[in-house]
This record gives sequence, C-alpha cells and structure tokens, in this order.
Amino acid sequence: MGLDLSVEIGGLKFKNPVILASGCAGYGLEFEDFFDISLAGGVSLKGLSVKGSGGTHPPRIWETPAGLINAIGLQNIGIDAFIRDKAPRLRKIDTVFIANFYGHRIEEYTEAGVMLDQEECVDALEMNISCPNISEGGIQFGVNPPLVYKVVSACRKAIKKPLWVKLSPSSDIRETAKAAVEGGADALTVINTIPAMAVDVEKIEFRIHNRVGGLSGPAIHPIAVRMVNDACQTVKAPVIGCGGVEKAEDGIEFMLLGATAFQVGTALFRNPLAPVEIIEGLEKYLERHGFSSMNEIIGKLHNGNDKPRSCS
Repeated sequence: MGLDLSVEIGGLKFKNPVILASGCAGYGLEFEDFFDISLAGGVSLKGLSVKGSGGTHPPRIWETPAGLINAIGLQNIGIDAFIRDKAPRLRKIDTVFIANFYGHRIEEYTEAGVMLDQEECVDALEMNISCPNISEGGIQFGVNPPLVYKVVSACRKAIKKPLWVKLSPSSDIRETAKAAVEGGADALTVINTIPAMAVDVEKIEFRIHNRVGGLSGPAIHPIAVRMVNDACQTVKAPVIGCGGVEKAEDGIEFMLLGATAFQVGTALFRNPLAPVEIIEGLEKYLERHGFSSMNEIIGKLHNGNDKPRSCS
C-alpha cells in the first residue's frame, strides 16, 4: 500500500501539504518551465486587489545572509485582468488554487472577495490583513484583534468559498487567531513576513527605497515555528505554516506542532524545484519513521502518542 500524502483543509482535499506561497509563485504559471505545478498540493496566487497596483519604487529587494527583504508594494494586475488573462489557463491545471487578496478599507476587501468568489479556478480565498486601514488612520488590520474580527466577518458574510486569513507576525498571534476564527475564518496562514531594514554603509543610504520591507526566508523560520505552535494551541481551525521552508523537515516541523499544511515561498527564488524536492522528502520521512500518511504526523508532538518509530 502506497504512502498517502493528502491532507484536508476546510473541506478541500490537497494531494499533498505543499502549497506555493503568495507573492513568490506569481500566478502559478511562471513556474511551468521548471516543473508541473499540478504536482504541488496547491498554489496561493499573488495578492490581488480590485483595481491592481504598480507597487513601490525600486530598489525593492535586498538579499540578507539568511533571507530576503522585499517591499514590492503588493504589485498586481487587478482582479478583472486576472480573470481575463490568467484564470482560463489555471482552470485546466489539476491543483488547488487559493486567491490571496487585500484592500485598504473593509469595503475593498469585501468587493475583492466577492469578485474572486465567483471565479471557477479559485477554490479558496486567502486574506492578507497586513495592510494599513486608511479608514482608521493607517493602523494595520492584522495587529488589532477587533479590526481583524470586523474585516474577516464582513468578508465571511459576502463570500461562499473557504476563507483563509494570513496573520501578521507583528501581532499577538493568539489574540488575532481567535479574532479571525470568531469572525468566520475557515483556516489560518501563519505567518506573513516580518518588518525589517537594511542600510548600505558605504553609500550611506537605505537598501530599500521604502526603507522598511518584509523579511522572509530561513531567518524567520524559528519565529514562524513558535507562532504556528501558538496558533495551533489556541484555535481548532486548520493552520497552514508559512515562513522559511526550504526542505521537507522545515514543513514537517509545522505539521508535528499541529499545522495541516505549509507554504513554500522564498526558497523558490534560489531553487525553483524546491516543491518537488520537498514532496520527495516528505515521502522519505514517512518511510523512515514508519508512517503511512501525513495525517499521522499532524499534531504528533502534542497529542500524547508515542514518538515516531525511527528506522535509522
């Protein structure tokens, strides 16, 4: 009997727990030259807004010793262009597509959600709440539990498909996780990038035009592991781990703590074949420890069962 890598999140079945992270995999199609993206459990699409955005001024990316700082500014083609130009090709690909979306007012979130909810290729929606709420003086949605509840509940009432919420690490993750689930989130993605800065000491200027960008990659992985653990211990909703996954063992860390799946992002820039290698690594891990399915390892560290049976 073969190994079962499938997992289920909010009624959606994924062939494996490897999901390409929003912002790093474009609209999924960009990686077709490297591997068959239908091999991935899912793809979280580049963040979309109602009218689209040209993003911030360059320079927008700076590589650090253990990660990447970016201030792309949520550049995107807009939902109408996505539905017209990208969606027809995605409808033919056999994997789960999660539409990441954002706004700067609650009304923008709900409008974007409704538009994407009607698109055939979209299986679930993922809210990026790490955005400033200009109606509330610029406070970030994701750091304020009452605002989290307010924007999530508004979207939950407006859309029918599964709703994921991507939580900000700049918050009390336990409180924002509770607020999101109480607002109607079907699943949580934990975490988004961490605010960071870099300076060119020779030119005496900021490395990023925007000064502050989001740090991703291996540097944030231990922080993400801790926050995934906190979220899993706080809410019953499925959690998708995100942050610094480069190999199978990184994703397995999240799952042993209770995550149902995990996302792969920054690793794609250095190794476009990372998702394929990670899937192969998951199979080897299950074989090595005598498991037959991914579901056996979810929450293994906390569920009181015996430790995995090592064959090494």
